[in-house]
Amino acid sequence: MISINSVAVRKVAALVSRIKNRIPRDPFTDEQYFPPKNAERELVVSYFFTMVALDHRLSRPGKPYEATVDGKRYHGADLLYRLGMKKFMDDPEFFLPRRLASLTLKDIISWLCVNDVCPPDPLRRLALLRDLGEKTLKLYDGSFVTIIDEANGFLRGEPGKPGFVDLLRVFDAYGDPIEKKTMLLAKFLERRGLFNIRDVLNKRVPVDNHVSRIALRLELVTPAGRMREKIVRGIGFEWWEDVFLRMAIREAWFMVSIEAGIDPFVLDDFLWSMGRKVCIYGKPFCDQCSHHESCVEGRCVFAEVCPIPSSGDNIVNEHFFIDTWWY
Repeated sequence: MISINSVAVRKVAALVSRIKNRIPRDPFTDEQYFPPKNAERELVVSYFFTMVALDHRLSRPGKPYEATVDGKRYHGADLLYRLGMKKFMDDPEFFLPRRLASLTLKDIISWLCVNDVCPPDPLRRLALLRDLGEKTLKLYDGSFVTIIDEANGFLRGEPGKPGFVDLLRVFDAYGDPIEKKTMLLAKFLERRGLFNIRDVLNKRVPVDNHVSRIALRLELVTPAGRMREKIVRGIGFEWWEDVFLRMAIREAWFMVSIEAGIDPFVLDDFLWSMGRKVCIYGKPFCDQCSHHESCVEGRCVFAEVCPIPSSGDNIVNEHFFIDTWWY
């Protein structure tokens, strides 16, 4: 039904290797979106656990999550994290487990809505945060830092010594079988010096729609049969189809990272921003590209191996699986 294209992996990895030294490593210290460097560890960790738990499917077709805050326009995740930082600066203890456990729908709406612009499924987001708070109170002494300490630097553990990924599975927000939010959280925490990952070969790119779209367009994975038909025609995926597809995509990007000699989390920085700015939904900027590190002499770095530039209007987008809190 789906396979990894090893030939495409090698070609893409070679191109990534050429530009990997140009890829910036985001420190996640921009105070528009993230806590200051000198903020208390417990509060910073709580902020990231909470915000990543909420970070999924912020827009719907025809209804973008987009608004002006303090005179500046923000969209999608930028708006979510901007509102997160406004809350952090006003009330940093809001993100602690004891506070999350007692949130109400009114709290979610008053925080994450700007006039009539709200994220979808506020009740689900409320449930995810309450679950996160309640279980941390019961299982981890009411502290997200305890989870990091118990992981002891490992993403994946062994019997009797669970790693970070294992410990987070108990939370509904971090229950994605492909571990998108878990890997994103690990990336944030590592980059801020809050989690020193020892088993680096267990890092994976957090697979969302942007990462999936680029993989499909580069044919790193080759869906067949009904799955391919659904992608081409924009027919909604079943949950298990999404899991199969994103698992293949995740491992294909891991193979690229190994071949290219690049950290999967750094590769994710590159892919996520490329998916938002260059290889966008709809018609990408293949040959009119100058505003991103993926652009080389006015063209996308992948143009020589990507079928998209020569495909006319027959452009593949990501698979359609929108009603989820996994990513």
